[in-house]
Amino acid sequence: MKRRTSALAAVLLASLVAPAAAPSATANPFFSPSPLLFGAPQFDKIHDGDYQPAIEAGIAQELKEAATIANNPAPPTFDNTIVAFERSGEILRRVLPVFFGVIGANTDPTLQKIDATVEPKLAAASDQMNLNQKLFKRVATLYAKRASLHLDPESQQLLRLDYRQMVLAGAKLDPAQRAKMQQIDEKLATLTTTFNRQLLASTHAAALVVNSASALAGMSATSIAAAANDAKTHGEAGKWRIEIQHATQQPAFASLTDRSTRALLFQHSWNRVPKGSPNDDRSTIAQMAQLRAEKAALLGYPDFATYRLQTEMAKNPQTVQHFLHGLIGPTRAAVDARVAALSAIAKKYGQTAPLAPYDWRFYDQKLAKAQLDFDENDARPYLELHNVMKNGLFYAANQLYGITFKRRKDIPVYNPDVMVYEVYDKDGSPLALMYFDFFQRDNKQGGAWMSTFVDQSKLFGTHPVVYNVENIPKPAPGQPVLLTPSEVHGMFHEFGHALNAFFSNVKYGSLSGANTSRDFVEFPSQFNEHWAFYPSVLKHYAVNYKTGKPMPESLIKKMIAADNFDSAYSEGEALAADELDMAWHSRPASAGMVKNVDAFEAKAIADSGTDFKDVPVRYRSTYFEHIWSSGYAAGYYAYQWTAMLDDDAYQWFLDHGGLTRANGQRFRDMILSRGHSESEAKMFRDFYGHGPQVGPFLKDLGLTP
Repeated sequence: MKRRTSALAAVLLASLVAPAAAPSATANPFFSPSPLLFGAPQFDKIHDGDYQPAIEAGIAQELKEAATIANNPAPPTFDNTIVAFERSGEILRRVLPVFFGVIGANTDPTLQKIDATVEPKLAAASDQMNLNQKLFKRVATLYAKRASLHLDPESQQLLRLDYRQMVLAGAKLDPAQRAKMQQIDEKLATLTTTFNRQLLASTHAAALVVNSASALAGMSATSIAAAANDAKTHGEAGKWRIEIQHATQQPAFASLTDRSTRALLFQHSWNRVPKGSPNDDRSTIAQMAQLRAEKAALLGYPDFATYRLQTEMAKNPQTVQHFLHGLIGPTRAAVDARVAALSAIAKKYGQTAPLAPYDWRFYDQKLAKAQLDFDENDARPYLELHNVMKNGLFYAANQLYGITFKRRKDIPVYNPDVMVYEVYDKDGSPLALMYFDFFQRDNKQGGAWMSTFVDQSKLFGTHPVVYNVENIPKPAPGQPVLLTPSEVHGMFHEFGHALNAFFSNVKYGSLSGANTSRDFVEFPSQFNEHWAFYPSVLKHYAVNYKTGKPMPESLIKKMIAADNFDSAYSEGEALAADELDMAWHSRPASAGMVKNVDAFEAKAIADSGTDFKDVPVRYRSTYFEHIWSSGYAAGYYAYQWTAMLDDDAYQWFLDHGGLTRANGQRFRDMILSRGHSESEAKMFRDFYGHGPQVGPFLKDLGLTP
């Protein structure tokens, strides 16, 4: 459960954008509710200089309100303690989602400095409330007699989660231990900001620049033109620039025919954070891991993973490892078989050198061409971004849930690339506001994500204001945005998170939408990916951007057949990342700080059995942003876990008629609308009929018949 003054989601820091001049404090747009639709941020009036005054005023406001609750002479009741706390922090509720949203997607040097200043203050304020003994006594009193309070289920859940949060924050510790906890949390907040700044700077500097277009042979003309345009915007006219994507594997590997270019691009990706460089983050992450272990030890846990997993569906590291170990054997067999097949086809194409990680996707495309007669470049003219959005995302959502969308050009945005849509419910009533930020920028965090500027809450009468962020390479001016099949999946994935927010129907904002456990939050998003290539949806959007003709049935069959053709690689790199995450967070504090990050990483992967041949880990420790600043510490396994959940749910849909309004409404009512208002395990059992089963997941990956 997110709390308003915690060090919130990931923020990568660096910029090429000049900050606007700060207005006077009296004009600060965060000091009063936004008059825009659903309280949408007033980006036309917000300046960099507004954030810090608003955050500091918000901290002061919430601490004062928390003290008032704690010192209330009246006996504690649910309303004067839990609901009062839920209502507190009005200014922070307005400013923090916007600040963290912009700093992740459109940062600049001024915002970096502000973030470095306010993160420790936010961490300190969070601790002051969570460790406030008078406040905790009131919450604990209510929790002890919760059975006699006659609360509705959602209120019971809020009380349980608030109590648990305070306990896990250290409210039961003695004064010396609480002081130590505050020191750890403030240091972690500072290190998180440092990591984000270091990583974004390193990733930007790691871009591959080549002097000849011939080095990019095999890439589409549109992609080569985009690389030339990107180089030009960076003062490198006459050259070609390929930005490094978030993960180790780079999309261009699939098409680059020059093996030396592939090798060079891999080195830029793998070594994007050079050891000893000005932005080397190895010391930063080693300190973070040690501090997390010390925090867990203070609370009586053997390691951070055990502490962290208390709040997840899996509950403990043993369950996680049992789950992961069940996947490693089938994945290794699939990887070995694929390496043999790729090595054979590489020889047919004249490659005498052994297969390397940067060859995998290139020859995988050749193998797909040989076995399936499929090349993703053949599909791209049928996957134009705006058409995928309107006739794919929106169409599937309409067919399942009855909702509709209307472009709003009158709502201000934080970057000209951003598009805004108003969302209407099945009865035509206003439901939500949706922002799409698709294109890669130097000052944008890597990867893709969803979050909210405003959460749904019956308590406050608020509608969700949601945004999706992607990192799709922006084409040269006048060129179409032609997607790869995996980028289409990415759009459906993030939009699944948005649907979770749209349909939230809870009283308390802190329980709404995607404010769920890490090993449940990816369930709605990964489930929504299934509709990307669902026959009726695919045929509705897959048309040639030039001719308007539909994708040929033969190409559709090939693309769908190829959808899991590379599952051995994707599963292998993910499992290695899962185990690396668990290794970092399973160390006891007594082990001391890791001295050699690279050696620790290599040993962790080898010891776990995920050192798959020619399949490097999806994220090295130095650029594993998920676990160092996005809240997935000891939780990256969640993507695999929730894939199990979503495959089970999709199988239920197929068994009950597939994409229908009735099925969509059931999923909306039983999953998407509930947020964290009840146990996620119960929600899933109620929908599916029993607990999760791994069978459909392994079958979907192609790892079992």
